[in-house]
Amino acid sequence: MRGTQGAQEMKPELWPEPKPTSENLTRDASYQQLMASEVEENQLTCESKDQETSLVKPKKKRRKKTMYYTVGFRGLINLGNTCFMNCIVQVLTHIPLLKEFFLSNKHKCMMTSPSLCLVCEMSLLFQAMYSGNQSPHIPYKLLHLIWIHAEHLAGYRQQDAQEFLIAILDVLHRHSRDDGIDQEGNSNCCNCIIDHIFTGSLQSDLTCQVCHGVSTTIDPCWDISLDLPGPYTPGRASSSTSSRDGQKPRVISLTDCLKWFTRPEDLGSSAKIKCSQCQSYQESTKQLTMKKLPIVACFHLKRFEHLGKQRRKINSFISFPLELDMTPFLASTKESIMKGQPLTECVPSENKYSLFAVINHHGTLESGHYTSFVRQEKDQWFSCDDAVVTKATMEELLNSEGYLLFYHRQDIEKE
Repeated sequence: MRGTQGAQEMKPELWPEPKPTSENLTRDASYQQLMASEVEENQLTCESKDQETSLVKPKKKRRKKTMYYTVGFRGLINLGNTCFMNCIVQVLTHIPLLKEFFLSNKHKCMMTSPSLCLVCEMSLLFQAMYSGNQSPHIPYKLLHLIWIHAEHLAGYRQQDAQEFLIAILDVLHRHSRDDGIDQEGNSNCCNCIIDHIFTGSLQSDLTCQVCHGVSTTIDPCWDISLDLPGPYTPGRASSSTSSRDGQKPRVISLTDCLKWFTRPEDLGSSAKIKCSQCQSYQESTKQLTMKKLPIVACFHLKRFEHLGKQRRKINSFISFPLELDMTPFLASTKESIMKGQPLTECVPSENKYSLFAVINHHGTLESGHYTSFVRQEKDQWFSCDDAVVTKATMEELLNSEGYLLFYHRQDIEKE
């Protein structure tokens, strides 16, 4: 698994239907034509999107915005609760290295049936998004291939955007293994474009509380799932708690979530682990740090919670910066502190990140809608809501709730 593991989380699901199998999909020779004609007839008028958003705010009139057209930004038709897919596609098509790869025909398809290759389809999708065509694109073929290669996402029920991100990266990774790219100092077994951009590595250190021996494991990851502070999180204050002086409560930030994620955690007596030095089961502490930083860092704020019989969405506001320094959360930083070595005041350029996309979930666990903010140029932000693309203000961006946050390494971005 490339996605990070965490506490049990309930993903939002709407209107369940039986999952079509890949066999049924491939047998239906007219599937693509039927889907395209259905969409053109019923959804180019945005009726389905209006129905979807009405589930979120049925009585509140949404302020109309002027549609905005620029090369690279193109609306995507909702094929029936597929806003989770559309927002991820908008993010992926604006990652510079992915754009360069897919628009320069670097993919060498080795599949016996190229029509089933997701990388081939993504190449066509990138061409469509950057064609200059102003009419919304209909991504029916992409949806079809996702149903085939990630059957747990098949069907017209609402899916989770983070789960879709991991699924599409996994399929693209598997279908692009023969497209090796040159990477100096690459320590990964795979040098495909997906691993090159998204793969980081987490270091997990287990420290025996008796002999202080450390056992270290390193795992690759495509995203970091972060717990949100709240009254149910031990050791953290609720964001709704008032301060002593009657002032507004302190706003929790992405940095706070990262500090909580990388804190030493006492596993307790109920989770004893066999120490390799003591040769017996002992209590230990666990600490996660970043061993290797990716080019694109994705942070997943865990807003869907499942605690016993309770299911809920956490709407706490979490602030996120336009620029992020990942130095405090590196394994090398932790090792320097433990050795008593002074930390340099100059932050290495490879540790600095800039925000370039935010995905938001609107509504509740039972009914909701996904939209995205995507940056095209410095301080030029756009809001993508299925078929509608509009200019966005910095205030709209920074005041949004935030579900998936995408940061790009600054030194690579400037190349």
